[in-house]
Amino acid sequence: MLPERVERSRPTRSRYATIIIGGGYTGLAAARRIGELRPGEDVLVIEASTIGEGSAGRNSGFIIDLPHNTKMGGHTSPLEVARKQIRMYDDGRKWLEELVREHRIDCGWNPAGKYHAAAGDKGVASLRAVIDQYRQWGISFTEFDREGLNEKIGTPYYQYGFHSPNNVFVQPAALIRGLADSLPTNVTILEDEPVLALDETMPFVVRTVNGEYTADRVIIANNGFAKQLGILRDRIFTIFTYAAVTPRLSDTELARLGDSKEWGVIPANRLGTTLRRIQDGRLMVRSAYSYEREQASEKTRELLTGCYKRRYPQMKSHEFEYMWGGTTALTRNGASFFGELRPGLYASVGCNGAGVLKGSVFGKLLGEMAMGVDSAALTDVLGFDGPTWLPPDPIRKVAVTSAIRYQAAVAGPER
Repeated sequence: MLPERVERSRPTRSRYATIIIGGGYTGLAAARRIGELRPGEDVLVIEASTIGEGSAGRNSGFIIDLPHNTKMGGHTSPLEVARKQIRMYDDGRKWLEELVREHRIDCGWNPAGKYHAAAGDKGVASLRAVIDQYRQWGISFTEFDREGLNEKIGTPYYQYGFHSPNNVFVQPAALIRGLADSLPTNVTILEDEPVLALDETMPFVVRTVNGEYTADRVIIANNGFAKQLGILRDRIFTIFTYAAVTPRLSDTELARLGDSKEWGVIPANRLGTTLRRIQDGRLMVRSAYSYEREQASEKTRELLTGCYKRRYPQMKSHEFEYMWGGTTALTRNGASFFGELRPGLYASVGCNGAGVLKGSVFGKLLGEMAMGVDSAALTDVLGFDGPTWLPPDPIRKVAVTSAIRYQAAVAGPER
């Protein structure tokens, strides 16, 4: 949906002070911060695909500044962990907004909040538990019954929901492109260059499909693909998620979708269906998971079409103009790995589906950590639990695929 990308830079040397593997939100945030703190040092970001074509540009474009997992603080209470995360994510959202404004990144930045909606009774109970948590955190929300939600999003499918202001909508591929193109001048990006191997002792040698680069320090920021380099293989696994976008809807159809030009719906169950009305008059539908590899496109189209039809049977057509899959890295306990693996080798991986804001915050802090800059936020992150051990395949595959099937069944009408 964007113009073809024009590559902005190519490496002119093979030796760098810092090499960052991964050009997503985490990698670019780390690169920006290191470039700012060490303007006299050269930084190289190596991205396997074109900026915006990978996972960073394939999410649903929600920037939610609330915790996703508060049971990862060791002996710290979940409430205290939540408060730390809320402060951290609030600062991260402000930082991103400042970058968007300063560099005039045209990504449709819209702090419109988001809806949570439930179709079934189990989903309603789940949302009421979320609301109890919001009250504890001091987060505002507005509740809606079926009729109220119908007025806002144009479908009577959901029996209950609520709206909270803690979300910004973006065009994710446009945002990540803009962040890449506004990096400090001492940062170079090498695109379409998969990394094949990494020597894990200083000086670090990074081998790509076309060359070899050396650095004093390396930052791993390629999320689930870190395990392809032998990093944290027993801690993270990768799943694919799927989404599709309709053609531009007619004025008559859009008039039935509420009075807001942009909104989004988070399902009551993680394996439920996410919806988003996009500013240019389209609907986005996202659902389904698969383990480690992409499922057949026809199966995906059939599944997403069914999700769309159930919610909006009145539409003239249920065709999609664009459809895609994207990867995310999960861990067994929902915690990310963050920190120094060994002297000079750093990593932040395992975003657990919260990559835009969490990745940006963790990347910024990891860059500061690598440069020896301390802060209260860095101390907080280092105090969170890390990911727990995972059994190897085929046991892992059986466990994950069984969990996906079970959660899909539990999701019921939320799918």
